[in-house]
Amino acid sequence: MPRLDEVSRVDLVSERVIETYQKHFGDKDPVEEPGSLSGTPGNWWTVFALDEHLFETMLDRHAWQFSTERKLDPTLRELALARTGWVANSSFVFTQHSKLLRRLGFATDKVSSIPAWSSLTIWTSQERLVLAYTDSLVAGGGRVPDDLFASVRAEFSDVEILELTYMVTTYVQSSTICRALRLEFDDIPDPVTDKLPSSS
Repeated sequence: MPRLDEVSRVDLVSERVIETYQKHFGDKDPVEEPGSLSGTPGNWWTVFALDEHLFETMLDRHAWQFSTERKLDPTLRELALARTGWVANSSFVFTQHSKLLRRLGFATDKVSSIPAWSSLTIWTSQERLVLAYTDSLVAGGGRVPDDLFASVRAEFSDVEILELTYMVTTYVQSSTICRALRLEFDDIPDPVTDKLPSSS
């Protein structure tokens, strides 16, 4: 169960939010009958609907990200976002963007290799740079070594780098939100616990 209340379809005001509910849930009320049409729990949407303006802001971000006007290759985008989910410990972000990678025709063995990417030689030079840059943004908190950044800039345009940086960092935020509010596939107990009894 998510840690915040969910919003039923009958309580929505924004037409854009109502349309999004229809897209993801069909005619049902997702609070009464949980589960999206794509097989996810669906509570990312029902919790974000607590603030419909924020929900619309998220829709705007998605529209920008998936626009054909973006310069960054969609496959590299999804590779970076799947890696973001893995490094940021979000099963939901990792799963969703792995699914999008496969939908774009990315090799299944490469998708399954994202967790241990640095030990493998299956990546193109661009893929390797995107994965290394993503790790610096997520695990390094934005501390990108100069040599790595120079290599990225030699391969990608400034606009592509800006888009990639923005996308990855917004999905760090999404990962954090999912874990904090127990949304979607991140509705799990904290895996880090004290395994010894208190008397030890």
